[in-house]
Amino acid sequence: MHELSLCDDLLGQVIAIAAQHKAQSVASITVRIGTLAGVEPLLLDSAFNLIKAGTVAEHAELILETSQVTVLCRDCGAQSEATANCLLCNVCQSHETTLLSGDELILASVALNCPD
Repeated sequence: MHELSLCDDLLGQVIAIAAQHKAQSVASITVRIGTLAGVEPLLLDSAFNLIKAGTVAEHAELILETSQVTVLCRDCGAQSEATANCLLCNVCQSHETTLLSGDELILASVALNCPD
């Protein structure tokens, strides 16, 4: 389950951000997961709930956002959404595309509870 090691890395980043801002705790963490990232959101959520215990993020809500697959067509120049198993241009149906998004795993935001 590689989601556990991903959560370990993610939590390390969150703890560093919280320390940098002298936060008392972390309220929420938003993670953007691309359809092609190879990450199972439910497993990531379960792993995060296990690994956050005893940390500054112990009571943090994990918010998972899914990002769609977007391609740029090298034939017609259109930017369009594609399906995970078929990276064709939605405009001209060309297979000559470049992946623009959909394979990312990004720490999008962290909401902190800081002292007044």
